Amino acid sequence: MVFEEKMIMNGEPEDEEEEEEEEEDMVDPLETVRQKCAETEHCVHTQARLEQCETRVGSRSATEEDCTEELFDFLHARDHCVAHKLFHSVK
Repeated sequence: MVFEEKMIMNGEPEDEEEEEEEEEDMVDPLETVRQKCAETEHCVHTQARLEQCETRVGSRSATEEDCTEELFDFLHARDHCVAHKLFHSVK
């Protein structure tokens, strides 16, 4: 039992901290491209329509309306942009 306590005190907590720091440094290129594409004119327009729908639906207490169409329009526009740019950033 003393041996196990020494093992825990002699390095395992520090090793976990180092692994967490290394993971934070890695950036997913897909997320970077998605952010850039979401800032394009067409994506900004579809995102604004989605936000308007969410505001409208959220302001009503009893409604059957949802924003599925607007969400899919935004995701389609963003992913269409991503499809053309993603593989240029991958080595």
